[in-house]
Amino acid sequence: MTLRGRDDIRRVGLVGGGVIGTGWSIRCLARGLDVSVTDPAPGAEENLREAVGRAWPIMEQVGLADGASQDRLDFVSSIEEAVSGADFVQENVPEHEDLKIEVFSEIGRHAPRDAIIASSSSGFLPTRIQARTEAPERVIIGHPFSPLYILPLVEIVGGRETSEEAVRAAAGYYRRIGMRPLHVRNEIDAYISDRLQQAVWHESLHLVNDGIATIPEIDAAITGGPGLRWAFMGTAMAWHLAAGAGGMRATLAHFGPAMELPWTKLKAPELTDELARRVIEGCDEATGDRDWREMQRRRDICLLKIQEVINEYWYPPGEDGWPEMGEA
Repeated sequence: MTLRGRDDIRRVGLVGGGVIGTGWSIRCLARGLDVSVTDPAPGAEENLREAVGRAWPIMEQVGLADGASQDRLDFVSSIEEAVSGADFVQENVPEHEDLKIEVFSEIGRHAPRDAIIASSSSGFLPTRIQARTEAPERVIIGHPFSPLYILPLVEIVGGRETSEEAVRAAAGYYRRIGMRPLHVRNEIDAYISDRLQQAVWHESLHLVNDGIATIPEIDAAITGGPGLRWAFMGTAMAWHLAAGAGGMRATLAHFGPAMELPWTKLKAPELTDELARRVIEGCDEATGDRDWREMQRRRDICLLKIQEVINEYWYPPGEDGWPEMGEA
């Protein structure tokens, strides 16, 4: 069986229309695709359309594909309606494994046999999710990052029964809608990026819990220093260039002994009521009187401008600095 590839995809079926489903809707609509969404939550359609409309000026700034229109969004009442005519299916239900397995089983009964079925899961193993799905060889993880309509990373993870063709075809589709697929070659809980983020988050919670730093101070420690480098260099290249001509060899020689010092804890502290209060109040303090919609708008603009600068000054002409992988 040949799976539908990047040039065969005209309609995307989305199961779940929350934050992630909304992000997929915006990105796909802006790329000129038809989108069908289903979500049983009260007010889901109204919230989805309002969010799409709010983000549309940002997408106009990015640049809309020919035929891009908010009018190509259909909100339907069932999974069958959302996926039966779809060329690519993306599941975005809450992060409960049993629920995802059940939903994937239903999607598999109604989606065309040659359509890839992807999950937006941020940590579950695809082998477990695909266990009760018809044609499990077409099931992958396609893990995005919020705001999905701007951030390009999508981690692709295959399960035990996932075909190489499905991985390649999914990569081609994601690239078509302006994303940068990263193939997680070994099936592992939480994949790559979330594991890295969790390590920093756990250490942040310890600093708050131990009374060493507040939430605004921790964020300042990231945004004013390593976060600026991480935005375009990542962790390893930041250390590599920091040492000048000596590169990583000099960095490891200089800082290697410090790796054995017990500076970090990594395992999260117990989330007590007191710790939760400090974290929440810290975020409220940093937010001040600003409305969350205006903050999201400014966040989106900053992310666009950062990427513009990176593309102009960091990557070689004609390249995006991204690991290559085959596409179908």
